[in-house]
Amino acid sequence: MQNRVTVTVGGLKYTLLAAEGEDYVHRVASYVNDKLKETSGQGGISQMDSAILTAFNIADERFKEQEASENLRRQIKELLEENSKLKSELSESKREIFKLQQKR
Repeated sequence: MQNRVTVTVGGLKYTLLAAEGEDYVHRVASYVNDKLKETSGQGGISQMDSAILTAFNIADERFKEQEASENLRRQIKELLEENSKLKSELSESKREIFKLQQKR
């Protein structure tokens, strides 16, 4: 079900259709509006240029977050593999201890 949500970004009202809830759409709009204020606060640039710079900044954040997420996934995978090896070593050590105890 799509929700019709009206938000204000850059002083202009937009009515959006979104699968997400109204609160989520307002949070996104607020985020974009804040980012737009950051770039337009640099002075002397048109609203279009400010919008383009905002889009670049948000895309940059997205790509950096995506890279950080991929790095975390890779680290988790490596740690899980190491954990698996250590469990295997522990199991082998327990078998060796058991064998040694049986020889006494």
